[in-house]
Amino acid sequence: MPRRSILTARQSAALFDLPTDEATILYHYTLADEDLEVIRTRRHARNRLGFALQLSAFRYPGRLLASGEVIPEAVSRFIAAQLGEGMDALCRYAETDVTRRRHLVDLRQLYGFKMFSGHRARELKS
Repeated sequence: MPRRSILTARQSAALFDLPTDEATILYHYTLADEDLEVIRTRRHARNRLGFALQLSAFRYPGRLLASGEVIPEAVSRFIAAQLGEGMDALCRYAETDVTRRRHLVDLRQLYGFKMFSGHRARELKS
């Protein structure tokens, strides 16, 4: 059975799409020194950039990046510039799904994020 949505496509995009305008990118995706310290502990450029993108999307608009999701170039460039990394590194991020899952676990532990599932999700749905 197909999933129904209470949001129109436009409403969904307004809530969940990554920003493309410069002001919003600057406001939400400027990384703090503490963030940069954590990000720089990743071994490869692709993982530093991917982790930073996951962190940014997790904070705003409050979701994880989907596998194969096309990230707006302005977002990728802005975050890559803060890390001093090239954009080519992003192409190899999460070649295996294990990397993305490991980054999710790390993000939850480091920043205190919690998954919205289990009884909390069931309560909201009822």
